[in-house]
Amino acid sequence: MLLDTLPQSCRPREKLLNHGAQALSEVELLALLLRTGTVGRSVLQMAEELLQQFGGLGGLLKAPRAELARVKGLGPAKQAELQAVLEIARRVLTTPLTERPILREAQAVEDLLRLQMGGLGHEIFAVLFLDSQLRLIQFEEVFRGTLTQTAVYPREIVQRALHHRAAAVVLAHNHPSGVTEPSSADIQLTQRLSAALALIDVRVLDHFVVGQSACASMAQRGLM
Repeated sequence: MLLDTLPQSCRPREKLLNHGAQALSEVELLALLLRTGTVGRSVLQMAEELLQQFGGLGGLLKAPRAELARVKGLGPAKQAELQAVLEIARRVLTTPLTERPILREAQAVEDLLRLQMGGLGHEIFAVLFLDSQLRLIQFEEVFRGTLTQTAVYPREIVQRALHHRAAAVVLAHNHPSGVTEPSSADIQLTQRLSAALALIDVRVLDHFVVGQSACASMAQRGLM
């Protein structure tokens, strides 16, 4: 359906202005960002197809540029806009973590992890490096794997901690299946990393297992 055939009150922009952004569906929000469709395909149709193709907004915003470039009608300008939205969200979530002790910003930590890692089709392992005041120095993806597993090498994480002069770290990895329950392998890996980092006086504060809509804290579950 073309936007100009919709009643004024049902068009995404007017709907947002009258009722707020929360009143819009993901398709409508994306349509506002894209602004135009292609010949024979309205921007709403294009938005719906993109969400289906990439598995939702999270998958679309985190898609590599090479994948986005293969989509008809998604030129460099629209690709840049999508990447800018993700970076704006990342900075909004990261700022309080760099200014205040991370333990006081538990929800911001989970929000950042879900933004960066939730909904991915492959597993990644990331580390939040913290200073002596437990403020964020750097969020860093250190390993990338397959659908079901990734190889994590303690020596490389120790090297990155020394590089950042970190006093503590928070570990995180995602489960592409969406199940956030820590596995026995996750627990064993956490123990190995904690032992390796302890040799350079770096504490492991937590290890999060990240799904698309939730995170599981191993520290809160008494698994560390």
